[in-house]
Amino acid sequence: MEPESTDALESLRAKIDALDAQIVELLNARASVVVDVGKLKNASKAPVYAPDREKAVLEKVRLLNRGPLTDSSLAAVYREIMSGSFALERPLRIGFLGPMGSFSHEASVRKFGSSVEYVPVADIHGVFEETVRGHCDYGLVPVENSLHGGVVDTLDAFLHSSARICAEVVITIHHNLLASGTWDQVKTIYSKPEVFSQCRQWLSTTAKDRDVQPAPSTSKAAELASRQPGTAAIGSALAGELYGVHALFENIEDNPENETRFFVIGREGARRSGDDKTAIMFTTAHQPGALAEVLDVFKENGINLTDIEKRPSKKVNWEYYFFIDAQGHCDEPAMKTAIDQARKHCLQLTVLGSYPRATAVF
Repeated sequence: MEPESTDALESLRAKIDALDAQIVELLNARASVVVDVGKLKNASKAPVYAPDREKAVLEKVRLLNRGPLTDSSLAAVYREIMSGSFALERPLRIGFLGPMGSFSHEASVRKFGSSVEYVPVADIHGVFEETVRGHCDYGLVPVENSLHGGVVDTLDAFLHSSARICAEVVITIHHNLLASGTWDQVKTIYSKPEVFSQCRQWLSTTAKDRDVQPAPSTSKAAELASRQPGTAAIGSALAGELYGVHALFENIEDNPENETRFFVIGREGARRSGDDKTAIMFTTAHQPGALAEVLDVFKENGINLTDIEKRPSKKVNWEYYFFIDAQGHCDEPAMKTAIDQARKHCLQLTVLGSYPRATAVF
Protein backbone atom coordinates (compact mmCIF):
# COMPACT_ATOMS: atom_id res chain seq x y z
CA MET A 1 0.00 0.00 0.00
CA GLU A 2 1.26 3.45 -0.93
CA PRO A 3 2.28 5.77 1.96
CA GLU A 4 -0.55 8.20 1.04
CA SER A 5 -3.12 5.39 1.19
CA THR A 6 -1.70 4.17 4.48
CA ASP A 7 -1.97 7.65 5.99
CA ALA A 8 -5.55 8.02 4.73
CA LEU A 9 -6.50 4.62 6.15
CA GLU A 10 -4.97 5.42 9.53
CA SER A 11 -6.83 8.74 9.60
CA LEU A 12 -10.15 7.00 8.95
CA ARG A 13 -9.41 4.38 11.60
CA ALA A 14 -8.65 7.16 14.08
CA LYS A 15 -12.10 8.63 13.36
CA ILE A 16 -13.67 5.22 13.98
CA ASP A 17 -11.79 4.88 17.27
CA ALA A 18 -13.03 8.30 18.39
CA LEU A 19 -16.61 7.43 17.43
CA ASP A 20 -16.34 4.09 19.25
CA ALA A 21 -15.32 5.95 22.41
CA GLN A 22 -18.43 8.13 22.11
CA ILE A 23 -20.67 5.13 21.39
CA VAL A 24 -19.40 3.24 24.45
CA GLU A 25 -19.90 6.31 26.64
CA LEU A 26 -23.46 6.80 25.35
CA LEU A 27 -24.31 3.11 25.71
CA ASN A 28 -23.23 3.16 29.34
CA ALA A 29 -25.17 6.39 29.91
CA ARG A 30 -28.22 4.61 28.48
CA ALA A 31 -27.51 1.61 30.70
CA SER A 32 -27.45 3.84 33.79
CA VAL A 33 -30.98 4.99 32.96
CA VAL A 34 -31.97 1.34 32.42
CA VAL A 35 -30.77 0.54 35.96
CA ASP A 36 -33.10 3.24 37.31
CA VAL A 37 -35.95 1.85 35.19
CA GLY A 38 -35.25 -1.58 36.65
CA LYS A 39 -35.50 -0.26 40.20
CA LEU A 40 -38.91 1.25 39.45
CA LYS A 41 -40.12 -1.96 37.79
CA ASN A 42 -38.91 -4.12 40.66
CA ALA A 43 -40.61 -1.85 43.20
CA SER A 44 -43.92 -2.06 41.34
CA LYS A 45 -43.41 -5.71 40.34
CA ALA A 46 -43.81 -4.73 36.69
CA PRO A 47 -42.47 -7.20 34.10
CA VAL A 48 -38.95 -6.61 32.81
CA TYR A 49 -39.89 -7.47 29.22
CA ALA A 50 -42.44 -5.10 27.67
CA PRO A 51 -43.29 -6.16 24.09
CA ASP A 52 -45.05 -2.87 23.34
CA ARG A 53 -41.96 -0.89 24.43
CA GLU A 54 -39.70 -3.21 22.40
CA LYS A 55 -41.75 -2.53 19.28
CA ALA A 56 -41.77 1.22 19.94
CA VAL A 57 -37.97 1.36 20.35
CA LEU A 58 -37.32 -0.61 17.17
CA GLU A 59 -39.82 1.49 15.22
CA LYS A 60 -38.19 4.71 16.47
CA VAL A 61 -34.75 3.40 15.45
CA ARG A 62 -36.12 2.64 11.98
CA LEU A 63 -37.54 6.16 11.63
CA LEU A 64 -34.28 7.76 12.81
CA ASN A 65 -32.13 5.69 10.47
CA ARG A 66 -30.62 7.65 7.58
CA GLY A 67 -28.16 4.96 6.46
CA PRO A 68 -25.87 3.61 5.28
CA LEU A 69 -26.70 0.87 7.83
CA THR A 70 -29.85 -1.05 6.93
CA ASP A 71 -32.88 -1.08 9.23
CA SER A 72 -32.35 -4.79 9.92
CA SER A 73 -28.71 -4.23 10.90
CA LEU A 74 -29.65 -1.52 13.37
CA ALA A 75 -32.52 -3.63 14.72
CA ALA A 76 -30.06 -6.46 15.41
CA VAL A 77 -27.77 -4.08 17.29
CA TYR A 78 -30.65 -2.73 19.36
CA ARG A 79 -31.93 -6.20 20.20
CA GLU A 80 -28.57 -6.92 21.80
CA ILE A 81 -28.68 -3.58 23.60
CA MET A 82 -32.12 -4.46 24.96
CA SER A 83 -30.89 -7.93 25.88
CA GLY A 84 -28.12 -6.34 27.95
CA SER A 85 -30.73 -4.07 29.50
CA PHE A 86 -32.76 -7.09 30.65
CA ALA A 87 -29.66 -8.38 32.43
CA LEU A 88 -29.22 -5.05 34.21
CA GLU A 89 -32.88 -4.83 35.32
CA ARG A 90 -33.28 -8.49 36.28
CA PRO A 91 -31.83 -11.53 34.47
CA LEU A 92 -34.47 -13.31 32.40
CA ARG A 93 -34.91 -17.07 31.96
CA ILE A 94 -36.36 -18.10 28.60
CA GLY A 95 -37.68 -21.63 28.19
CA PHE A 96 -37.79 -23.16 24.72
CA LEU A 97 -38.35 -26.49 22.99
CA GLY A 98 -34.93 -28.10 23.25
CA PRO A 99 -32.33 -29.28 22.82
CA MET A 100 -29.75 -26.51 22.53
CA GLY A 101 -29.21 -25.63 18.90
CA SER A 102 -32.81 -26.34 17.85
CA PHE A 103 -34.68 -23.87 15.67
CA SER A 104 -36.70 -22.89 18.75
CA HIS A 105 -33.38 -22.04 20.44
CA GLU A 106 -32.36 -20.02 17.39
CA ALA A 107 -35.67 -18.12 17.40
CA SER A 108 -35.25 -17.42 21.12
CA VAL A 109 -31.77 -15.97 20.67
CA ARG A 110 -32.87 -13.81 17.76
CA LYS A 111 -35.74 -12.46 19.86
CA PHE A 112 -34.05 -11.99 23.24
CA GLY A 113 -30.34 -11.70 22.39
CA SER A 114 -27.30 -13.17 24.10
CA SER A 115 -27.60 -11.65 27.59
CA VAL A 116 -30.44 -13.80 28.96
CA GLU A 117 -30.48 -17.36 30.28
CA TYR A 118 -31.88 -20.04 27.97
CA VAL A 119 -33.49 -23.19 29.34
CA PRO A 120 -34.07 -26.14 26.99
CA VAL A 121 -37.26 -28.06 27.81
CA ALA A 122 -38.06 -31.57 26.59
CA ASP A 123 -41.49 -30.87 25.08
CA ILE A 124 -43.94 -28.08 24.31
CA HIS A 125 -46.21 -28.93 27.24
CA GLY A 126 -43.16 -28.55 29.49
CA VAL A 127 -42.45 -25.05 28.14
CA PHE A 128 -45.99 -24.04 29.12
CA GLU A 129 -45.65 -25.61 32.57
CA GLU A 130 -42.27 -24.04 33.33
CA THR A 131 -43.60 -20.63 32.31
CA VAL A 132 -46.86 -20.83 34.28
CA ARG A 133 -45.05 -22.09 37.40
CA GLY A 134 -42.62 -19.17 37.19
CA HIS A 135 -39.55 -21.35 36.69
CA CYS A 136 -39.04 -19.44 33.43
CA ASP A 137 -40.00 -15.82 32.89
CA TYR A 138 -41.13 -16.51 29.33
CA GLY A 139 -41.41 -19.46 27.00
CA LEU A 140 -41.07 -19.71 23.24
CA VAL A 141 -43.05 -22.33 21.29
CA PRO A 142 -43.59 -22.97 17.56
CA VAL A 143 -47.16 -22.38 16.46
CA GLU A 144 -47.23 -22.46 12.67
CA ASN A 145 -45.05 -23.43 9.71
CA SER A 146 -45.59 -21.97 6.26
CA LEU A 147 -45.30 -25.41 4.65
CA HIS A 148 -46.87 -27.74 7.22
CA GLY A 149 -49.48 -25.59 8.97
CA GLY A 150 -50.29 -25.39 12.68
CA VAL A 151 -48.22 -27.09 15.38
CA VAL A 152 -50.79 -29.30 17.12
CA ASP A 153 -48.85 -29.73 20.38
CA THR A 154 -48.84 -25.97 20.91
CA LEU A 155 -52.53 -25.57 20.09
CA ASP A 156 -53.43 -28.47 22.39
CA ALA A 157 -51.35 -27.00 25.23
CA PHE A 158 -53.52 -23.88 25.25
CA LEU A 159 -56.55 -26.03 26.09
CA HIS A 160 -55.22 -26.68 29.59
CA SER A 161 -52.85 -23.78 30.32
CA SER A 162 -53.27 -20.30 31.74
CA ALA A 163 -50.23 -19.02 29.79
CA ARG A 164 -50.82 -15.90 27.72
CA ILE A 165 -49.31 -14.92 24.40
CA CYS A 166 -47.32 -11.68 24.60
CA ALA A 167 -45.22 -11.64 21.39
CA GLU A 168 -44.55 -13.47 18.15
CA VAL A 169 -41.37 -14.27 16.23
CA VAL A 170 -41.05 -15.36 12.60
CA ILE A 171 -37.83 -16.94 11.31
CA THR A 172 -36.80 -18.41 7.99
CA ILE A 173 -35.78 -22.05 8.35
CA HIS A 174 -32.41 -22.64 6.70
CA HIS A 175 -30.75 -26.06 6.73
CA ASN A 176 -26.98 -26.42 6.48
CA LEU A 177 -24.69 -29.40 6.00
CA LEU A 178 -22.40 -29.35 9.05
CA ALA A 179 -19.15 -31.30 9.49
CA SER A 180 -15.77 -31.11 11.17
CA GLY A 181 -13.93 -32.38 8.09
CA THR A 182 -14.16 -31.92 4.35
CA TRP A 183 -16.95 -33.01 1.99
CA ASP A 184 -14.93 -35.84 0.44
CA GLN A 185 -14.48 -37.35 3.93
CA VAL A 186 -18.23 -37.49 4.62
CA LYS A 187 -19.79 -40.95 4.29
CA THR A 188 -22.86 -40.60 6.56
CA ILE A 189 -25.28 -37.74 7.12
CA TYR A 190 -27.44 -37.47 10.28
CA SER A 191 -30.60 -35.44 10.84
CA LYS A 192 -34.29 -35.70 11.67
CA PRO A 193 -36.36 -37.56 9.05
CA GLU A 194 -38.50 -34.43 8.56
CA VAL A 195 -35.38 -32.47 7.67
CA PHE A 196 -34.33 -35.06 5.11
CA SER A 197 -37.73 -34.62 3.45
CA GLN A 198 -37.21 -30.85 3.35
CA CYS A 199 -33.79 -31.27 1.67
CA ARG A 200 -34.75 -34.07 -0.71
CA GLN A 201 -33.63 -32.33 -3.89
CA TRP A 202 -30.13 -31.51 -2.58
CA LEU A 203 -29.71 -35.01 -1.13
CA SER A 204 -30.74 -36.66 -4.41
CA THR A 205 -28.22 -34.68 -6.43
CA THR A 206 -25.19 -33.53 -4.42
CA ALA A 207 -25.32 -36.27 -1.73
CA LYS A 208 -26.85 -39.19 -3.64
CA ASP A 209 -23.92 -41.52 -2.83
CA ARG A 210 -23.91 -40.72 0.93
CA ASP A 211 -25.72 -42.76 3.58
CA VAL A 212 -28.42 -40.91 5.54
CA GLN A 213 -29.28 -41.91 9.09
CA PRO A 214 -32.05 -40.59 11.38
CA ALA A 215 -31.27 -38.68 14.58
CA PRO A 216 -33.72 -37.57 17.30
CA SER A 217 -32.96 -33.90 16.63
CA THR A 218 -30.82 -31.69 14.42
CA SER A 219 -28.82 -30.76 17.52
CA LYS A 220 -28.07 -34.42 18.28
CA ALA A 221 -27.08 -34.85 14.64
CA ALA A 222 -24.59 -31.96 14.98
CA GLU A 223 -23.22 -33.50 18.17
CA LEU A 224 -22.69 -36.83 16.39
CA ALA A 225 -20.96 -35.09 13.49
CA SER A 226 -18.60 -33.37 15.94
CA ARG A 227 -17.56 -36.70 17.51
CA GLN A 228 -17.61 -39.23 14.67
CA PRO A 229 -15.10 -38.93 11.79
CA GLY A 230 -16.61 -39.24 8.35
CA THR A 231 -20.03 -37.94 9.37
CA ALA A 232 -22.02 -34.77 8.81
CA ALA A 233 -25.30 -33.33 10.02
CA ILE A 234 -28.07 -31.23 8.57
CA GLY A 235 -29.08 -28.54 11.02
CA SER A 236 -29.11 -24.87 11.97
CA ALA A 237 -26.17 -22.50 11.92
CA LEU A 238 -26.56 -22.17 15.70
CA ALA A 239 -26.19 -25.95 16.14
CA GLY A 240 -22.97 -25.75 14.15
CA GLU A 241 -21.61 -23.01 16.42
CA LEU A 242 -22.56 -24.88 19.61
CA TYR A 243 -20.98 -28.18 18.57
CA GLY A 244 -17.97 -26.85 16.70
CA VAL A 245 -18.83 -28.05 13.21
CA HIS A 246 -18.71 -25.77 10.20
CA ALA A 247 -21.07 -25.44 7.24
CA LEU A 248 -19.86 -27.23 4.13
CA PHE A 249 -23.05 -26.29 2.25
CA GLU A 250 -25.48 -23.58 3.34
CA ASN A 251 -29.22 -23.26 2.71
CA ILE A 252 -29.74 -26.71 1.21
CA GLU A 253 -33.50 -26.77 1.84
CA ASP A 254 -35.81 -27.35 -1.14
CA ASN A 255 -37.94 -24.30 -0.31
CA PRO A 256 -35.98 -21.18 0.69
CA GLU A 257 -39.23 -19.49 1.77
CA ASN A 258 -39.90 -21.98 4.59
CA GLU A 259 -40.85 -19.91 7.64
CA THR A 260 -41.93 -20.81 11.16
CA ARG A 261 -43.91 -18.58 13.48
CA PHE A 262 -43.33 -18.80 17.23
CA PHE A 263 -45.28 -17.45 20.18
CA VAL A 264 -43.63 -15.92 23.23
CA ILE A 265 -45.79 -16.96 26.19
CA GLY A 266 -45.86 -15.49 29.68
CA ARG A 267 -48.13 -15.15 32.65
CA GLU A 268 -49.80 -11.99 31.31
CA GLY A 269 -50.44 -10.40 27.95
CA ALA A 270 -48.91 -7.33 26.35
CA ARG A 271 -50.12 -3.75 26.34
CA ARG A 272 -51.27 -2.01 23.17
CA SER A 273 -48.54 -1.10 20.70
CA GLY A 274 -50.72 0.33 17.92
CA ASP A 275 -50.08 -2.64 15.61
CA ASP A 276 -51.33 -5.74 17.39
CA LYS A 277 -52.97 -9.11 16.96
CA THR A 278 -55.23 -11.02 19.33
CA ALA A 279 -55.37 -14.81 19.59
CA ILE A 280 -58.71 -16.31 20.58
CA MET A 281 -59.74 -19.90 21.33
CA PHE A 282 -63.41 -20.91 21.27
CA THR A 283 -65.78 -23.83 20.82
CA THR A 284 -69.29 -23.66 19.41
CA ALA A 285 -72.40 -25.76 19.70
CA HIS A 286 -72.46 -28.69 17.25
CA GLN A 287 -75.11 -27.21 14.99
CA PRO A 288 -75.31 -25.82 11.43
CA GLY A 289 -73.93 -22.31 10.98
CA ALA A 290 -72.47 -21.99 14.47
CA LEU A 291 -68.92 -21.29 13.27
CA ALA A 292 -70.12 -18.92 10.55
CA GLU A 293 -72.05 -16.89 13.13
CA VAL A 294 -68.89 -16.36 15.19
CA LEU A 295 -66.79 -15.40 12.18
CA ASP A 296 -69.48 -13.01 10.92
CA VAL A 297 -69.26 -11.09 14.20
CA PHE A 298 -65.66 -10.15 13.49
CA LYS A 299 -66.48 -9.25 9.89
CA GLU A 300 -69.35 -6.99 10.99
CA ASN A 301 -67.01 -5.18 13.42
CA GLY A 302 -64.43 -4.58 10.68
CA ILE A 303 -61.84 -6.96 12.17
CA ASN A 304 -59.59 -8.93 9.85
CA LEU A 305 -58.87 -12.57 10.74
CA THR A 306 -55.38 -13.63 9.69
CA ASP A 307 -55.44 -17.31 10.71
CA ILE A 308 -57.85 -20.04 11.76
CA GLU A 309 -57.07 -23.55 13.02
CA LYS A 310 -59.16 -26.29 14.62
CA ARG A 311 -58.42 -29.06 17.08
CA PRO A 312 -60.69 -31.79 18.53
CA SER A 313 -61.79 -31.06 22.09
CA LYS A 314 -60.91 -34.64 23.15
CA LYS A 315 -63.93 -34.50 25.46
CA VAL A 316 -66.88 -34.98 23.11
CA ASN A 317 -66.79 -36.64 19.70
CA TRP A 318 -67.02 -34.15 16.82
CA GLU A 319 -66.61 -31.17 19.12
CA TYR A 320 -63.82 -28.82 18.09
CA TYR A 321 -61.88 -25.91 19.48
CA PHE A 322 -61.13 -23.16 16.98
CA PHE A 323 -58.13 -20.86 17.16
CA ILE A 324 -58.16 -17.51 15.37
CA ASP A 325 -55.74 -14.61 15.04
CA ALA A 326 -57.47 -11.25 14.67
CA GLN A 327 -55.87 -7.92 13.84
CA GLY A 328 -56.17 -5.52 16.76
CA HIS A 329 -55.74 -5.50 20.54
CA CYS A 330 -58.32 -6.90 22.95
CA ASP A 331 -58.47 -3.50 24.70
CA GLU A 332 -59.58 -1.71 21.52
CA PRO A 333 -63.32 -0.89 21.39
CA ALA A 334 -64.09 -2.76 18.15
CA MET A 335 -62.31 -5.89 19.37
CA LYS A 336 -64.02 -5.71 22.76
CA THR A 337 -67.40 -5.49 21.06
CA ALA A 338 -66.61 -8.36 18.70
CA ILE A 339 -65.44 -10.62 21.53
CA ASP A 340 -68.51 -9.85 23.64
CA GLN A 341 -70.83 -10.59 20.71
CA ALA A 342 -68.92 -13.74 19.74
CA ARG A 343 -69.32 -15.16 23.26
CA LYS A 344 -73.08 -15.35 22.69
CA HIS A 345 -72.49 -17.91 19.92
CA CYS A 346 -69.87 -19.95 21.79
CA LEU A 347 -69.97 -22.64 24.43
CA GLN A 348 -66.62 -21.29 25.58
CA LEU A 349 -64.35 -18.43 24.45
CA THR A 350 -60.91 -17.54 25.82
CA VAL A 351 -58.65 -14.67 24.80
CA LEU A 352 -55.18 -16.21 24.68
CA GLY A 353 -53.45 -12.84 24.54
CA SER A 354 -52.85 -9.71 22.50
CA TYR A 355 -49.37 -9.03 21.20
CA PRO A 356 -47.45 -6.76 18.81
CA ARG A 357 -47.53 -7.98 15.22
CA ALA A 358 -44.17 -9.21 13.96
CA THR A 359 -43.14 -6.93 11.09
CA ALA A 360 -39.77 -8.52 10.32
CA VAL A 361 -38.70 -12.06 9.48
CA PHE A 362 -35.35 -13.11 10.94
